[in-house]
Amino acid sequence: MIKSIEATGRTKDDAIESALKTLGLSIDDVSLEILDMGKTGFLGFGAVPARVRVSYEAPGEEPQPEPVPEPEKKPEPKREKPEKKAEKKPEKKAEKPEPAKAQVSAPAEGEKNDKTAEVETFLAGLFERMNVEAEAKAVYDPAEKTVSVELVGARVGALIGRRGETLDAIQHLTNYVINNGENERIRVNVDAENYRAKRVDALSGLARKTAAKVVKYRRNMTLEPMNAYERHVIHTALQGFNGVTTYSTGTEPNRRVVVAYDRTQRAEPEAERPRSQKERPARSSAPRPQPEVPEAPAQPSKDKITREWC
Repeated sequence: MIKSIEATGRTKDDAIESALKTLGLSIDDVSLEILDMGKTGFLGFGAVPARVRVSYEAPGEEPQPEPVPEPEKKPEPKREKPEKKAEKKPEKKAEKPEPAKAQVSAPAEGEKNDKTAEVETFLAGLFERMNVEAEAKAVYDPAEKTVSVELVGARVGALIGRRGETLDAIQHLTNYVINNGENERIRVNVDAENYRAKRVDALSGLARKTAAKVVKYRRNMTLEPMNAYERHVIHTALQGFNGVTTYSTGTEPNRRVVVAYDRTQRAEPEAERPRSQKERPARSSAPRPQPEVPEAPAQPSKDKITREWC
């Protein structure tokens, strides 16, 4: 059964985060609908909070039919029943105790169970309709209650798509099909050619390089549009980076991360400062020695020169 709740926040992301925190679910397990983008207002006046609606699957809840009132029955006249002779009841035989059933232990980590078989069957049919030769290998982790799926095949690149968009769609669809109508949710993670880990490493490296440029040139830089998970990787990678701060701007699907220069965190180690910012040696207050200038020879007076020519 599909249920939905509405949440508000200062921004759209704050409203989504509030709804996910209330439900205890991740963004892959719900459907989002933006009701109002909100307004910041001017100097705090006229601000309108953002409002979103989050829909999710509530397993094990089915609408109960309303009871139908029964028609009233008229009392029938009582009839006298003939007395019955006492009959001997047959003696009941002693019931034999049933043998104790053997307890079935939960599958250990890395083993197969019904969920892994269901995931592999669903993905096999999906790939057949997509005309893609690929095989899904699922492994169950009872501690985390997750099913990790690795896609193997000759054309696995077609299942990844641009920036992993096709892989994310396959994962979202598989989660919906496996958990539909179930009381206990199991998270399904789909990966191909170790794309998830490679993407996280690439985003972390991009974040550090961008932050270094921002500190060097003291100028904000905006990254390319990313989904919610990739933006989270950027924010986490730069959480402890000195001299920068991060925030998101724009609307889906063109929402971006801005790496901004933080002027409040200007303290830097001596080795990391630019050459122009390093401390210079203090100048001495003593006066510098002046070079000696030789005195010019004395010139004869005009009266002496006149007398000599007379």
